[in-house]
Parts: sequence; structure tokens; C-alpha cells
Amino acid sequence: MIDFIQGKLVEIETQYAVLDNNGIGYQLYCPNPYVFQRNIDEIIRIYTYQYVREDILRLYGFKTKSERSLFEKLLNVSGIGPKGALAILASGQPEDVVAAIEGEDETYLVKFPGVGKKTARQIILDLKGKLDDFSNDLFNYAELNSKTHAGSGRLNSELEEALEALRALGYVEKELKKIRPQLEEQQLETDGYIKKALQLLLKG
Repeated sequence: MIDFIQGKLVEIETQYAVLDNNGIGYQLYCPNPYVFQRNIDEIIRIYTYQYVREDILRLYGFKTKSERSLFEKLLNVSGIGPKGALAILASGQPEDVVAAIEGEDETYLVKFPGVGKKTARQIILDLKGKLDDFSNDLFNYAELNSKTHAGSGRLNSELEEALEALRALGYVEKELKKIRPQLEEQQLETDGYIKKALQLLLKG
């Protein structure tokens, strides 16, 4: 297994980031690639999980080892595949996901894209009591830096990128239309818009 890849971050798309390591571009599917936006053209390390099936070979990337570990545990849940596990990690803070599982909070879990009551119950049955090694300090991400943009054109571009990322996570236009006015009141970078949008969507 490839534990991590360290290289120059050269591209960010809605579902993946690309690291250049010795002239090879590694496409890493991430819960929220935009958390790395500030690191474009910088040398960074992304922890990886290699997913192999008969018809697919894909690398998934994570900011921390603990995020990767939670992804692996979610894959062990019946009915949860890589796409579903990524959506859960992208939509909720890992420590909140762990707390919901340990507290049997189905209401919180069903707010994630693709997670219904049956799947939420299965997550709890399969993982409750098996997440003791996850403590909050393992999930401390660097705080997102909200900057004021001089021009509205860039602001709209950042917002549109964020909305596109949310569509890739499974959110539909009806949900995004509902929260868009609140997002337009903000002046954030793409990752800031995504974080704010997910907070609004989970409250709804």
C-alpha cells in the first residue's frame, strides 16, 4: 500500500487533486480537494488509500492519517462504498461523524448524501465501539482563511467552484438554490464557501 505521496500540488478539480512527484502526476480523489487550495504550486504530503477492484484502480487522498483511517472503517460498513465514504467525510467534520456514531445519532447521519435510515443504522451497528482510537485532537485541520476579494468577478468564480464541488458530492440544485442567497452574502475563498454551505445544508 502507498502510505503517502509527497509532491508539488499542480491542479485541483471538484473531486480530486493532482500531485506531481518526479514528473508523474498522481490523481488523488479527496473528500474535499479544496482544503488544499492554498497549497497550489507547493510541495505537500497527502496520505493515500489504494482502492483496487476488477474494473477500477484508484487512489484516494487525505489530509491526515486519521481521516484516512475513518474512511477505511466506513468502507467496512455494508452498503458504503468509496463514493459514500468520501461524501460523509466531506460533508461532516470527522469528530462529529464519530460522535454521531457513538451516540447513535441517526438524525445526523441521514443528512449525508446517499445515507438513508437503513444505512445510518448499519453504520452505527458496524462501527459503534470501534472508534475509540479517534480523539478530537486528531482531526484539527488548519483554520480556513477567509479573505475579502477586490472584484466581484473572482468572488462569483469562487462561489461557482464551491457549488460545483457540492454537486459532485451529491447535493441537488433544489438544496443549493435554498442556501445560495446566504452564501452570496459572504466573501470567501472556495474552501470557505464549501465549509459554510455544508454547515447550512446539515442544519437544514
